[in-house]
Amino acid sequence: MQTPFRLDGLKALVTGGASGIGESTARVLTAAGAAVTIVDIDRARAESVSGELPGSSVLIFDITGESAVNAAFAGIAGLDILVNNAGVGLVGGIEETEQADFQRLLRVNVEGMYLVTKAALPLLLASKGTIVNIGSVAGLIGVKRRFAYCATKGAVVALSRQLAVDYAGRVRVNCIAPGTVATPFVDAYIAKNFADDKEKAWADLHARQPIGRCGYPLEIAHMVLYLCSREAEFVTGSVMTIDGGWTAA
Repeated sequence: MQTPFRLDGLKALVTGGASGIGESTARVLTAAGAAVTIVDIDRARAESVSGELPGSSVLIFDITGESAVNAAFAGIAGLDILVNNAGVGLVGGIEETEQADFQRLLRVNVEGMYLVTKAALPLLLASKGTIVNIGSVAGLIGVKRRFAYCATKGAVVALSRQLAVDYAGRVRVNCIAPGTVATPFVDAYIAKNFADDKEKAWADLHARQPIGRCGYPLEIAHMVLYLCSREAEFVTGSVMTIDGGWTAA
């Protein structure tokens, strides 16, 4: 039997690949044999990560800019795996959410994913490749004071399912919906919103998962690996939770 979950000879691209879930995903896919392209807007961090990953490369562009996205993909010769991971968050209910902030989340979390996916599709169709979109439990349930974030992650879930239907048999498309994951993204959220009591804020985040803790980026990355592997060839249109039991409670 062949070793499971190998990606030898495959080419992968990970948006937001310089930190958090994206960085862990780039590392795990590389370890499985893939040649990974890290997409980010933080050049220094992206190049630092790439320097530790044999066969990897870096592309620096803003996923919300159509011309920048298209120009970047024009230089890519082949692609087997697309991981749409880049995203931003926002704390606040509808009355607290300014229109500009709502539009910013839509641009990054939804429109950016649309632009990257559309640009990557010809390459993925040629390779009969796979797409993994990083969503959130916030796209499946209502999370208090996350109006804009829930709206955009709900869109990610819906567009993942729709693409899976349109391209069934040609490109596999799946979505991962993590609970709270301990990443620099969450660190920044706590620093901004709970600077006076970071310890309590972390305790509250851990507690909302029935398992009693936040997830780790590596745990999400290994689910990405499974969905990209030959072992998952029958999996498409799925929204897979990895949330410590949050959505089951």
